[in-house]
Formats: sequence, C-alpha cells, structure tokens
Amino acid sequence: MSSFFRNVDARVEPAEEVPVGGRVRDLRARAVVIDMEEGVVNSLLQGPLGDLFDHRSMLTDVSGSGNNWAHGYAMYGPKYHDSLVESIRAAAEHCDSLQSFLVTHSLGGGTGSGVGSYVLGTLADEYPEVYRFNVSVFPSEDDDVVTSPYNALLSLSKLAEHSDCVFPVENQALLDICAGIDGQGTRHDRGGAGGGRGVGVDGQGGAGPGAREAPFDRMNGITASLMLNLTSSVRFEGSLNVDINEITMNMVPFPRLHFLTTSMSPIWSPGGARGGRAPRGLEQVFSDALQERNMLVHASPRSHTTLACAMLMRGDVSISDVNRCMARVKKDLRMVSWNRDGFKLGLCSKPPVGMDQSLLCLQNNTGIQGSFRSMLGRFDKLYSRQFYLHHYTQYIDQASFDFAREDVRQLVDDYRALEGPGAGQAVRRLQPVGVGFGGHP
Repeated sequence: MSSFFRNVDARVEPAEEVPVGGRVRDLRARAVVIDMEEGVVNSLLQGPLGDLFDHRSMLTDVSGSGNNWAHGYAMYGPKYHDSLVESIRAAAEHCDSLQSFLVTHSLGGGTGSGVGSYVLGTLADEYPEVYRFNVSVFPSEDDDVVTSPYNALLSLSKLAEHSDCVFPVENQALLDICAGIDGQGTRHDRGGAGGGRGVGVDGQGGAGPGAREAPFDRMNGITASLMLNLTSSVRFEGSLNVDINEITMNMVPFPRLHFLTTSMSPIWSPGGARGGRAPRGLEQVFSDALQERNMLVHASPRSHTTLACAMLMRGDVSISDVNRCMARVKKDLRMVSWNRDGFKLGLCSKPPVGMDQSLLCLQNNTGIQGSFRSMLGRFDKLYSRQFYLHHYTQYIDQASFDFAREDVRQLVDDYRALEGPGAGQAVRRLQPVGVGFGGHP
C-alpha cells in the first residue's frame, strides 16, 4: 500500500500495515489532482474517498478551459506553473524511491488535453530521468465536444514528444464494450445498454433491479482495472513480477513509437461488474486477450505487425502453463522480423478481487496507426475550413496546428513503414535508442 499511499500519522503502523478499511484518515494518496473547473474536484473531496487526498495537492480554478487546448496549455499552464511544480515536488519528496509518474487525462476537453500537455512537458523538464507513463482517453468520432479533434491532435503531438509510454483508451471502444456485454455475460445490441451510460448492475456484476451505476461508471471502471493490472506487481508479490519501468525498456524500440495497445481478459471493473462470460481456463484467457472485442482501442493486432508484446498475468498459475499458452499465442501474432522473440511475461500471485485470474496484454503494434489516421481525418475536416480557429489563435500561433499535424502524420508513416517491405530501411531511419532492443539512454 505504501507504493501509492503515505502515512501522515507517525503514531500508527506504517502504511503497508494498515488493514483495508482501517484508519483511512491516516493515509494520503501520492497524487496531484488538477482541474480548471473546481466543481469536479469538490465532488471528489465530498465523496467517500475524499479523506485520501491532500488538499495541498489540489490545483483548481473556477471557469474551466472552455474545451480549448490552447487555453489550458498557454494560459492556465504558465499561470499555475509555480504551484504545479511545488505540488509535484512535495509529493515526490515524500517518496523513498520515486519510480515513475502515471498521468491520467482525457484528450477531448481543454484541461485534460491542454493543461495535461503542459504538465507532461513540466515533468520532462523538472524530472528528466523519471519515466512518464500516460493513460490517455481518446475521444470518439461523435464526441459532444465539437473542438475535440483540435484538442486531441495537439495533445497527441505532445505525447509523442514528452511521454515515455502511452496507454491509449478510446471512448468508442469502451462504449462498445459496455453496450455489447451486460453483467451476466449476455451480448445485446449497442442501444440496449444506453451506449454504456447508466447501466444497472448489482455488486456481483449482475443486473440489479434497484441498483444503478452513475453515468460512465462502468467505462471508468474498465480504465481503472487497466491501471490496477498495470501496477499490480508494484503492490503485490509474484514469482515473476515486472517492474513498471521494465515495460518501457522492453516495449519501446524507438523513442517516438511508444503507444501501446491494451486488452484484458476477462473485461472487468473494480466495483464487481464484469463483461463477458468467465473464461473456461487459462487457454481461453490468452485467446480472449487477442480478440478485438477485448481491446480498449479499435485495432486488429493480428492484421498488423507487432514490435513487442507483454503478457501480465495475475492469479495462482504455474509458469509452465503460462509458457505453453504463450507459445500458442506467438503463432497468432505477426512479429517484426528483427524481434520475433520480443515477448515479456509477468506473473503476479494476487488476482483481482472476486476473480481467479486475469491477463493484461500490452502490444506495441503498428495497428495503432488507424486511431491516429482517424484523428487526422477529423482534424482536417475542421482545419481545412478554419472552423473555431480564432478561439485558439488568441493563445497560440496557427503554426502550432501545422506542426502538430505534420508530427502526427510522421508518426503514422513511421508505424506504417515498419510493416511494409521497406521495414529494414525504416529501422535505420528511426535509429533505435540505447544498446540492444528497447534500451534507453
């Protein structure tokens, strides 16, 4: 527990000795919470977990960023730079061994995209040797924020520049998961679950007649379970635990190509609601992890080239059984020619609550270019007509749009080049970092 919480009362046991549900008032999350609309943060503080957050690590304003990346990045970012640096410094100094920064944000609005990009650049300047991981929520095509194509593309350019590893989560993929599978594991039409909003479930993942989830609870729960699986080795013991920094070392052969597609088997959320039928066995768990319906982005990993793959397993399983399943999975993936054995395995003995086992699959797969091309297409529809551009040029030059578009287009070209006949030339042009595969300076 001490990895993500600190004890603020020296008179009681260390944080790792505090039982779950006991003396919560003595724990504080190692977190900095930022939102330019204070109402969101206030609702968090008034909720059942409000006591876990230190009010000195809250950074808020009143009016919000107006769904404007430039407003958040060029106005709010510099305005609160000193407060931001001080809040992060205070949280970092409470750590005995600072491992990494895990940034969670959405790319569709103004604060998550604009202020989030500024925070990422600040971390790169202030803590250049500490790894920066991003769980970034990509907006859907029918997003209700009309300027989200601008915000998403400008943010994506900054993610390519400043992040060490990005775990994209697409809103549309989450909506499809929630709409396609209910708590009993029964598939139905997309409209049957209200597009994933307000799906009624009980504590065991079944449809409860009187129980209701708040809007987006299940979508948020799936994203939270991604992070729980990702960080399980930090919190629990295992026969083959993977340090979170090893993910970047083993999964990112080229510095800018650090966007990892994610899938889980089974799909579940921390509140108890889970999607799909319980897997019949370990073989089924591995098979489902490669299915498009279990992916948190719209991608087809089997139709594209995989640069590297990590399987993070949780539960009481033997390494021999896992290796057998891994050998079968390798046959289903088209690995890049120069890294056919680029697989990483992690084993954590503690399964998710209420489950026997689960699997998180991370792939550096060229199929992610599809999401980037979709972003570019939506961006071009607005930018070609100069719609809403004057709201952004109040804070940034129009050249920033051209630079971001070219940056993302180059990202698409780099991924595409690695799956074609000219992949060898692409490798020489991209210049892998460090010595050997996946190294960092």
